[in-house]
Amino acid sequence: MNLARHSITATNPVHIFDTRLDADCEIFTTCSPAGFAVYKAWPLQLLRKRGTPMHLSCRNFCTNVPITCLELSGGTLVAAMPMHTSSLLFLLGGGRSPLYPPNKVILWDDAIGSEVAELEFRERVRGFACRRGWLAVSLRRRVVVFEIGHQVTRYQEWDTCDNPRGLVALASGTHATLLAIPGRQMGHVQLIHLPPCSPPPLKGPPPLIPPKKPPPPPEKYPVSIIAAHTTALSTLSVPPSGRLLATTSSRGTLVRIWDSLTGKLVREFRRGTDKAEIFGVAFRPDEQELCVWSDKGTVHLFTLLSAASNRQSTFSPLVPYIPLPKYFESEWSYAQYRIPTQSSHISLSATTSSRSTTEDIPDEERCVVGWIEVPSGDASVPSEYQLIALTYSGGWYRLSIPNTNSGVSSSFSSSSPPKGPQGRTASVSSTRSDRSYSKGKEKEKNRDPKASQCQLQEFRRYGRWDGWG
Repeated sequence: MNLARHSITATNPVHIFDTRLDADCEIFTTCSPAGFAVYKAWPLQLLRKRGTPMHLSCRNFCTNVPITCLELSGGTLVAAMPMHTSSLLFLLGGGRSPLYPPNKVILWDDAIGSEVAELEFRERVRGFACRRGWLAVSLRRRVVVFEIGHQVTRYQEWDTCDNPRGLVALASGTHATLLAIPGRQMGHVQLIHLPPCSPPPLKGPPPLIPPKKPPPPPEKYPVSIIAAHTTALSTLSVPPSGRLLATTSSRGTLVRIWDSLTGKLVREFRRGTDKAEIFGVAFRPDEQELCVWSDKGTVHLFTLLSAASNRQSTFSPLVPYIPLPKYFESEWSYAQYRIPTQSSHISLSATTSSRSTTEDIPDEERCVVGWIEVPSGDASVPSEYQLIALTYSGGWYRLSIPNTNSGVSSSFSSSSPPKGPQGRTASVSSTRSDRSYSKGKEKEKNRDPKASQCQLQEFRRYGRWDGWG
């Protein structure tokens, strides 16, 4: 009889192939070996799923109400992208047993539970992006744009440099036109202006305030090429308006913000000094802040309003007078949050139970981050922006951000620990003090460490924990 001690875990980890938010961060989709599901981003709620026969039984873990689950068998998906909050999704097959060939994009209408169209290419699809009525599909060396209406019409295509990541970004706001794709040279970005994006359909009676008029056309013809980096691009991001563009490179140290009309560099932020793989950049809808997340497991926050609000080197005031390296004038994030590792939540073994949830663990979880607007609890400020982070192991985090003016956390109180599923206390993790930042960063001795940390307000699980993963 084998009586050796084994590591005990509460449940097996969830295997998620892909998770992504819609353009407005109202819903998100996730793909696993069991199929795909659609969730409400906040408050977290499973809306519907399509799964294999053995995973059809499913209930909403918040209300214990059965969820509509229809069969989608025969293989796996690697991506399911929603077109805003409509019933239309774009599916991409992949994995060891693809449900669809990887050279096809399937248009799926979830209202009828059926495929309505398919787009076939001569090579594997690398990535895609969408807005109302439009779809951009990224291949290895070209990007093809389609207009989605009663019929799917091929609009145009553009050549790019080698683009194995499938980078493409579409501005999704009303009257926005920007499409950003890699240029023909490494590190360059092509800026293309499509027909204006249509406004969202009205819900309920017409609003009392008349809708915004389309912006006037630019006085000068917009720039079409930006030489953003000298190395390969790793991410492309635009806000809903398309007025700005964020780029990062394979080095993963800098985030550059560009004016999409003039092509001028607006700001440059430093994520760190060591190399990293940046997974994404997300603009706040009002374009006052942005967040960056990478394989280091840390979410960084930068403000676009004032350089003084971001962290800077103590030698930065001397830059105009002394020829110091560019590093000393860099802007660093004013707030951070470290995504805890999976074992910090579910492992019950002695080796992990004694480990602090704020310990700097190298194996962080991959995640996707987006902005949401929540009630602030303050009569003078009806709502505030917060972050949600979705990990590929099924973790859902809601984070409040510090107030850059007062140096204290935003209105939600952190005096009591946030609650997880079924009322359990969630594991709270935040970034460590200055000694946990990347080497070479200047320490701020007189600053309250808590003032530079995002606060975990709520932690939940999605995936196998709500009955379908």
